[in-house]
Amino acid sequence: MASDLLSIGLSGAKAARIALDVTAQNIANAGNDGYVRRSVGLTELASTGYNQSVRDVSLSGVRVEKVVRNADAFRQSEVRRTGADTARADAEVSGLGNIEAALEQSGVYTAITGFESALQKLKEDPVDTSLRSSVIEAARTMSATFQIATREMDAVGKGLRFEAADGVTQVNRIAGELARTNLRLARAADASSDQTALLDQRDALLADLSQYGDITTNLAADGSVAVTLGSTATNTPLVSGGTVTTLAMAAAADGTISFTLDGEALDLSGGALAGQQLALGKLDQLGGDLDALAATIVTTVNDAQGAGSDRNGDPGADLLTGTTAATIALATGDPAKIATAPAGALPGNRDAGNLDALRSALSTADPAGRMDAILFDISASTKGRTITRDALATISSAARTALSAQTGVDLDTEGVNLVRFQQAFQASGRVMQVASSLFDSLLQIR
Repeated sequence: MASDLLSIGLSGAKAARIALDVTAQNIANAGNDGYVRRSVGLTELASTGYNQSVRDVSLSGVRVEKVVRNADAFRQSEVRRTGADTARADAEVSGLGNIEAALEQSGVYTAITGFESALQKLKEDPVDTSLRSSVIEAARTMSATFQIATREMDAVGKGLRFEAADGVTQVNRIAGELARTNLRLARAADASSDQTALLDQRDALLADLSQYGDITTNLAADGSVAVTLGSTATNTPLVSGGTVTTLAMAAAADGTISFTLDGEALDLSGGALAGQQLALGKLDQLGGDLDALAATIVTTVNDAQGAGSDRNGDPGADLLTGTTAATIALATGDPAKIATAPAGALPGNRDAGNLDALRSALSTADPAGRMDAILFDISASTKGRTITRDALATISSAARTALSAQTGVDLDTEGVNLVRFQQAFQASGRVMQVASSLFDSLLQIR
C-alpha cells in the first residue's frame, strides 16, 4: 500500500508540475498576438491487480493525457472572413481617397471656370490685348491642370499596382510557410507542445493570408490545412499539404490588374488585393471621364474658333490641341488669334458674335458641370465605401473579441490556476511523505 501511495503521489506531483509549466507559459505569452491559451488534459491512471488479487483494480494516480489549445475553428474562420472583408474595404477606401485628392488638388474645376470667366470678361472689349492675354493664360492654366490631374492619377495607379504586386509576393511567401508548417505538423506527435506551437503558427499564417484575399480552409486530422484562394470553391488550391501553387498578377494597358493561380483566372472578393483591384477599376473609369471631358473642351473651342475671324481678320485657328487630359495643350500663345468676330470680319472688328457662339457652345457642353459630376462621383464613392468599411470593421472587431474571449489568456484565471496547481503539487508531496512514513513503520515491525 505504501508503494502505491508513493506512485500515486509521484504521478500527482508530475501532473501538477506540468500544469504549472503550462500556466506559466500562458502568462508569459499573454501579450503575444496569435498565441492560443493552453490547458492540461488529465486522465486517471489505473492498472489491474494487487499482488495477491489480479481481479482487483489498483488505483495508480493520474497522468497528463494532452495539452489542449482552446481554439474554435468556427470563430477563427469567422475572424478570417470578416478580416478579409475589412482589408478589402480599407484598401479600396485608401485608393479612392488618393484618387479624390489627386483630382481635387489639381484644380481642374477651378481652371475650367476661370477660362469661362476670362471669355466672359473679353466680351467687354473683344480687341483689348490684356483681356485676350487673360484668355490665353486661362486656357494655358486649364490645359496644365488637366495634365497635372493625369500625372497625379497615374501616380496613384502606380502606387496601387505596387502595393498589389507586393501583396502577391506576400501571398506566395505565406503560402510557402504554410506548406512547410503542414509538413512539420504531419510529423509532430499528437497533443505535444511542438504540435500546439505549430498549430499557433498555422493559424497566424492563415490570419495573415486572409488580409490579402478571401480564403477557404480544409483542416486535416493531423492539423495540416488545405487553402483555397478566391471566391470560387473549385479553384486550384493555393496550399495542399506541402504543395504550393503560385499566384501571379498582370497589369492591362488601361492600368487595371487581374490575378491568375497556376495560370488560371482568379476572382477575389475579399482582402487587400481585391480592394486595390476595385480602386484601379474606379481610377480607369475616372481617367476615361477626364479624357472625354478634355476632348470635348478641345473640340468645342476649336470648332467655334474655326467659325470666326481673329483680330487680324484671318480665319480662326485652333486654340487648343490634344485628345486626352494628358495631351491637351495650348496651340498658340498669340492673343490676337482668338476668333471673337464672325467669319469674314475685317481686322480689329469689335463684333463679338463668334465669341458669343463660343460661350454658348461651352455652356451647352457644360465642362464645369461635367467636372463637378466627376468630383462628386469620386467623393460619393469614397464616402459610401468609408461607411461600408466602418461597418465591416465593427463586425470584424466583434468577431475578434469573441475569439479572444475563448483563446486569449486571462491573467486572473491563470493566477488562480497557479495557486490551485501549487497546492496540488504540495499535497502530492505530502502524500509521498505519508507513504514514506508508512513504509518506514512497516520495516520497523518485528
